[in-house]
Amino acid sequence: MPPPRDDWSTRHSVQATAQRTAALLNVLADESPDPAEVAAVLRAYGESDPLELTPRDVAGMRAAASLLRQVFAAAHVDEAAAVLNRLLREHTGPLRLTSHDGDSPWHPHLDPDDEAPWEEWLLASSCMALTVLVWDRQRPPGRVCGSPGCRNVFVAQGSGPERRYCSRRCATRERVAAHRRNLAAAPPGGPS
Repeated sequence: MPPPRDDWSTRHSVQATAQRTAALLNVLADESPDPAEVAAVLRAYGESDPLELTPRDVAGMRAAASLLRQVFAAAHVDEAAAVLNRLLREHTGPLRLTSHDGDSPWHPHLDPDDEAPWEEWLLASSCMALTVLVWDRQRPPGRVCGSPGCRNVFVAQGSGPERRYCSRRCATRERVAAHRRNLAAAPPGGPS
């Protein structure tokens, strides 16, 4: 769920940035994502209007999303850290602080400047948030949904049992499918 638009500290928190990353990766996973849908996700996570994305912007963001998806696909923390280290080394600039010319409180950026292309911004801001989550939790920051029919990614949260599915809908679908498989495999007449 996107954070409230009027709370700057919540909108730009590490958790909100990671959630935004997952939401963008999911909308950008389509073969031809609609720029208006991508812009709607950006707005939901606090980007201001005017916000007009061109097909070229979306194509660049889609390429960045493909790279970031590797972090969510990592099975272990060491693999997630290795992917993030490579992305940080190959695709981000040095850490810097910006206030976007006084339009926001000071916050860190890894993209080269405040006018960086969307794909550079997506990759840099996402790498920063996912890196902090790995650092903080010492586990991969998220997962790809375990449902074979779903390719959504999600941010793993909390200290409870590790999630396998992006949503209750996918988890329920998989439980029902497993139950049906068990019924079909059971001998006629029930257990002996």
